[in-house]
Amino acid sequence: MKQNKQDSAMKWVLIGISVLFFVLMLVFPLFEVLYRSLKDGWELYSSALVAEYTLSALKVTLIATVISLLVNTFFGMVASWLITKFDFRGKNVLSTLIDIPFSISPVIAGLAYIMTFGRTGWATPVIEWVNETFGTDISFVFSVPGVVLVTIFVTFPFISREVIPVLNAAGRDEEIAAAMMGASGFTIFRKITFPHMKWGLLYGMILCAARAFGEFGAVYAVSKARGKTFTLPLEIDALYMAGNADSITQAFAVSSLLVGLAVIILILKNIVEYRGKQKD
Repeated sequence: MKQNKQDSAMKWVLIGISVLFFVLMLVFPLFEVLYRSLKDGWELYSSALVAEYTLSALKVTLIATVISLLVNTFFGMVASWLITKFDFRGKNVLSTLIDIPFSISPVIAGLAYIMTFGRTGWATPVIEWVNETFGTDISFVFSVPGVVLVTIFVTFPFISREVIPVLNAAGRDEEIAAAMMGASGFTIFRKITFPHMKWGLLYGMILCAARAFGEFGAVYAVSKARGKTFTLPLEIDALYMAGNADSITQAFAVSSLLVGLAVIILILKNIVEYRGKQKD
């Protein structure tokens, strides 16, 4: 009986600590963002959301997020399928390389792209030749394509790292049986592999999108022009660093956009988790 009381007391202490930490570290800061964004009235808030720089930053953010999501979904599925369903030399190396964006600072990733595609980068002669030959104006540094590239880099592991454990848990027996019965590789993937991975894939896509929306360091390194290549996090930083009262309020107003996107992503995440558990 005494032990049960001690366990109950410990449980409530842990719950209290968890709730206090959650409120102090998450709820209060987010509430402060919403409060500061609306404290000077709806007119200033709405004007900040429809400002030219804000709309441009939102456009670049959506472009980078959508493209990185499409690219990483395709290559995430390919890499996951390859690693879990086939044996080959260098498999462990490939699996390790997927995690590189987790271990490298995003700023360093941005600088690496500048050194690769910038004025003195090894890829610059190739890009210049393509532009001269085809009359194009391709640029990967201080441009939207550069923002897209670094966003793809920092978000690449999220889908693979959600799909690989799911496919490992499913094993290979069904695929082997289907192959022995004469099914083609694409049929095996469509009928067996993809149904196993689809909930992990959706979950990884949500995490990938969330990371892309909030990326700052890598984008900051390759972005230059406000109103052209700035994403929402960079626009918030520019408004806040301007220092005057209106711009700071506008920074919080634009921040509320990211808070809203985060809430939507959180809802989608919970729906996917719930549906995935139901299917299991």
